[in-house]
Amino acid sequence: MNGNLIRINMKRWALALLCGVSLWSGCSLRSIALNSVADALSGPGGGYGSEDDPELARLGAPFGLKTMEQIAESLPKHRQVRISLASGFTQYAYAFINEDADRAADKTMSVAQAGWQRAKRMYLRGRDHALASLEIAYPGATAAIRGADVAARQAVLDKMTRDDVPALYWCGASWALALAASKGDTSLLADLGNIDAVMARALALHEDYDEGALHEFYVSFDASRGEDQGGGAVKAKQHLDRANVLSAGRKLGVLVSYAEAVLVSQQDKAGFVAMMKKVIDTDVYQDDPAWRRVRLGNLIAHERARWLMSKLSELFAQ
Repeated sequence: MNGNLIRINMKRWALALLCGVSLWSGCSLRSIALNSVADALSGPGGGYGSEDDPELARLGAPFGLKTMEQIAESLPKHRQVRISLASGFTQYAYAFINEDADRAADKTMSVAQAGWQRAKRMYLRGRDHALASLEIAYPGATAAIRGADVAARQAVLDKMTRDDVPALYWCGASWALALAASKGDTSLLADLGNIDAVMARALALHEDYDEGALHEFYVSFDASRGEDQGGGAVKAKQHLDRANVLSAGRKLGVLVSYAEAVLVSQQDKAGFVAMMKKVIDTDVYQDDPAWRRVRLGNLIAHERARWLMSKLSELFAQ
C-alpha cells in the first residue's frame, strides 16, 4: 500500500506543477493530469481492501474521499471516480461511523442516534455519487430511479448493461444502509421498491459481481422483508450459500450479516455461536492475494463478531 500512496502523492505533485504550466499552455494539460489522478485514485489499487490496520484506514479515508470529491468537481464526465466515491463513503460509514454508533447504543442512546444520523448522511452521499455516475451515461436516470413512476424507473434500468453494475450496486447498497440507519425515521421507507429494482437489475446483469456482493446484500435485505414481499429466511439462506460459493468462503462479513439478521430472529443461539466462532477463528492473514484483497473487511467482521458474542444475553432469551 505504501507504494500506491507514494505513486498517488507523486501524481498529485505533478498535478500541482501542471496546473501552473496551464497558465501558459491552456486547460488541456490540467485536464490530462486530473484524469490521470482520478484514474489512479479510483483504480483497483487505490483502495484500502488489503489494509491490515483498520485504524489507519479510519484515519486515512476522509482525506482521500475529500480529495476525490474535489477532483470529481473538475471532471464532470469521469464515471469511475464517482463510483469510487460511492464505494468509499458507503464503506467508511458502515465500517466506522455506523459501527461506533451501534456500540454507543449500549451506553448512551443520544450518542448512538447522532452517529446513526451521521452514517445516514454519508450513505446518502454515497448513493448520490453512484447516481451521478449513472446520470453521466443515461441523462435523466437520477430522477427516474428516485421517482415514484415504476414504468419510467424500469425503462431506464432496462437500458443499463453489465458495465453499469458497480454503480447500480453502490447505489442500492448505500440507499438500503441509509434506510437501516434511519432508526425510526420512516422518510425512506417508500424507497424500498426503488432499492429493490436497482439491485434486482444489477443481479440480473452480473449475478457473480465482486465474488457474490449482490447475494451478500440480499442476505440482509431478504431477511428484513416477509415471504409475501419476496424475501424471508429461506431466501436469505439461499443467497448466503451462493455468496459463499462465489467468494470461496473468503468474505466473512456475510456470515455476520446472516447471523444477525436471521439466527437472532429465529433465536437459534447454538447456530449463532457456531457461526461467530467460525468468523473469529478464520485466519484472515493468509498469504494469498485473494485473501489479502478482502482483509480489511474481514478484520472488521472479526471485531463485530467478538462484540456480538459479548452480547449473547441481550440477543437471546436463554
